[in-house]
Amino acid sequence: MQLTIPKGMRTIFLLLVLNCCPHIGESQMREVAPLFQSEETLEIKFSIALSDVEKAREDSVYFPTTLHFKDPAGQWDSIHVSMRARGNFRRKYCSLPPLRIKINKANRGQSIFAGTKSLKLVLPCHTTKNDDDLILREYICYQLCEPTTPYVFATRMVKITLVDGSGKNIKTYNLSGFFIEDDDAVAKRLQAKVVDVDKLHPQLLNDTCSIRNDIFQYMIGNTDFSTTFFHNTKVIKTDNGRYIPIPYDFDMSGFVNAPYATMDPNLNISSVRERIYRGFCRNDKVAQVVRLEYITLEPKILEVVNRYQDVLEPKQYAWLKRYLGDFFSTIKDDKSYRQKIAVACRTR
Repeated sequence: MQLTIPKGMRTIFLLLVLNCCPHIGESQMREVAPLFQSEETLEIKFSIALSDVEKAREDSVYFPTTLHFKDPAGQWDSIHVSMRARGNFRRKYCSLPPLRIKINKANRGQSIFAGTKSLKLVLPCHTTKNDDDLILREYICYQLCEPTTPYVFATRMVKITLVDGSGKNIKTYNLSGFFIEDDDAVAKRLQAKVVDVDKLHPQLLNDTCSIRNDIFQYMIGNTDFSTTFFHNTKVIKTDNGRYIPIPYDFDMSGFVNAPYATMDPNLNISSVRERIYRGFCRNDKVAQVVRLEYITLEPKILEVVNRYQDVLEPKQYAWLKRYLGDFFSTIKDDKSYRQKIAVACRTR
């Protein structure tokens, strides 16, 4: 049975939702930093001793280096930066750790890094072609989030030449990666502040934004997140007092389907590609409107994947389209939606 919501009720519900959580395009917050104002892949190169970076366990220990980048005119430029490793799982199991980059104000000048104090740089887990493909699919996850909410980290794809000065043998890697906007930067852009606590009761989160996030995570097949303990989720508090989740780190999702991805054994799923709804139970009327939003957004969401058809392997592209198609089949069908999402929501 397909979704049927009376037209008059749709208007009432939509007004309720929009009053709770602004949607994309209504009042776009402050403009993103210059670095994220282009969708062109940025070429960068830098040298660093990866073994030293990986050994340093204190978050305050940064390693200085020079970050070279191509400016909008295609000319090489450079700035002095500091880097450290971040993350837990990838840092332990991957040969290349994700990095955090810090840029002093005096070094930013009028370059594309103007206004950018700190950045995350996502690197492939390893240096194979397949790992570059995984990076692209994770990057696409961030793009898939953008049509559904204004509360999303800005990202920029990068083509990297990394010179590893560890040991006696210098190694050069040519990699794909992407920059992620810093936590404080996204909060400032969204006229909010980062919630700096270890735990937050899920019912304190804004209903609409929380459901949008939970359905997005279900759409990409991600179970590796928690809005209670802030695992792969940043929670911000807006000026009007709303607590809103912003998701990140999607490499454990079914959409990415990384060979190293793991699952919580308590979830009773056999593959990361198997979807399971991890959202907490919310007001059903609001949930139905968010459901309708996603159904309405189907063309825009599928178009995100279409943009990468030329760079994805044909079989991979077809599989990703089918994977998203299965999601939309679920939320369009009343019975499937009820069984897999509505009654599957968490109460604790």
